[in-house]
Amino acid sequence: MNKVFLIRVSAALTFVFLLTGGLFLSRSHVASSPDFTALSSTHSVVLEVPEGASGSDIAKILLSAGVVKSFDAYFKLAVSDPRSSQVAPGSHRLDIGISAKSALAQLLDGKRIPNLVKVAEGAWTSEILAQLNKNGFTKKSLDAAISQIKLPKEFTGTEGFLFPAQYSFAKGVTALGALQSMVNRFSTEIATSGVLAGDSAFSPMQLLTIASIIQAEGDTQDFAKISRVIRNRLSTGMQLQMDTTVHYVLKSRGHVFLSSASTQVSSPYNTYRHYGLPPGPIGNPGKAAMVAAMNPANGDWIYFITVKPGDTRFTKSDAQFLMWKSEYEKNLRAGAFGAKQ
Repeated sequence: MNKVFLIRVSAALTFVFLLTGGLFLSRSHVASSPDFTALSSTHSVVLEVPEGASGSDIAKILLSAGVVKSFDAYFKLAVSDPRSSQVAPGSHRLDIGISAKSALAQLLDGKRIPNLVKVAEGAWTSEILAQLNKNGFTKKSLDAAISQIKLPKEFTGTEGFLFPAQYSFAKGVTALGALQSMVNRFSTEIATSGVLAGDSAFSPMQLLTIASIIQAEGDTQDFAKISRVIRNRLSTGMQLQMDTTVHYVLKSRGHVFLSSASTQVSSPYNTYRHYGLPPGPIGNPGKAAMVAAMNPANGDWIYFITVKPGDTRFTKSDAQFLMWKSEYEKNLRAGAFGAKQ
């Protein structure tokens, strides 16, 4: 019995040793990822980050070019730092022999991205095409490409599908290739927003249209409330009466005040003259607006108004809204919104 007991104890201790030794070796390997300490250097290289590249892919590219000292140094950072998902595809100029943290900072530095195209949230497709034209794509090639892009089956048209982000295109990429990469990013983002599934009241296309109005009408912190106002108005048969839908028709940016004459413009996008949603998006919304379109806040609000920058208020009361509107007009005249409009 004693001999058997000793054998069992010996086997157990061996197992524990192997287990803890393995964990030690594993932890030692993870903890000992070699990394440069330099923040920058006098030598640099231009690298190409492929579309859809993962943190692992980028780590291999950086290591191969001598930017970072080890694969793990950058890969571990990419896993732990959510900013790594914002690295734009295309060309990047990075210093050689720098720390992984510095490499990520340089990848995100717009000044180090040749021919950087920054698509703002809510930008109109016409504005994006004009920006691409300034970056070397001919108007003729862009006009042809916009009608050739391949959209997810749930969507049609040309507005709302060029996802707002930073883009840098490799030399030789065509106009169609550039636009399709924006659409591909849109496909990825909208799939995770929930919009593709639709809901009992709206189709994916209608939800994207709602998202574009949300994006144009307010700040991120108010998106969910604006989403609820839109749904409340539609469910009660009210006109949406959103200024931004008229601004879209008039191609008017930067104007807070909407004249009475402007509300009479003839267009199916004019939500002062027509009931229901406009026939399509009024811009290219970001992810937060898409999520808000699917997840409105709880509330009975019918009206909202930005009384002054950063101060948007919501109510179901006509009287309260009119009081706030007077306050808004006073602030507008006083120049609270910048230049008088």
